[in-house]
Amino acid sequence: MNLFILITYLLFISTEILLNTLLRAKEGDKKNADKKTLSLLWVTITVAITAAGFISGAIPAPLSSNPKIAYVGAVIIYIGIICRLSVIYSLGHFFTVDVTIRTDHKIKTNGAYMYLRHPTYAASLISFIGLGLTFNNLLSLLVIIIPIFIAFLIRINIEEKVLIQHFGDEYLEYKKSTKKLIPFIY
Repeated sequence: MNLFILITYLLFISTEILLNTLLRAKEGDKKNADKKTLSLLWVTITVAITAAGFISGAIPAPLSSNPKIAYVGAVIIYIGIICRLSVIYSLGHFFTVDVTIRTDHKIKTNGAYMYLRHPTYAASLISFIGLGLTFNNLLSLLVIIIPIFIAFLIRINIEEKVLIQHFGDEYLEYKKSTKKLIPFIY
């Protein structure tokens, strides 16, 4: 494995671990609503990446005959990381890795949130697509994207229930003007 791609993997995983460590709910927040979906995400991600690595070595299914696709994938990982960190920064103290309502919580409707209700997950998906491309294997790409996409949808549905419960009609109106996860599509 190329050193650049290895460093990219490590940066990607380190960023997520750091976010999980630093950006948790605080005392006074309405929390414990995630129904163990944070654990579901971590297990799904770990299993998917491990399986993709195994599959890429065991079952030839190249996406491209050009080995530089791995570098394209690495660049896409960085784009996803930068987008995710940018969205987290724009959300400020309202962002946590837990499904949480802060005491002064407001619905964010500007920036990326004008188009998507869950841009941090969209940015993560971009990184996971990049990760799948680094394996240069169609099956590996699918093994990463499909389960992680499903786990994100489970988590998003729980988050949206909490937001509707807290904000009511205000959030329902916001839902009408935005897509859930994929700009202009879904």
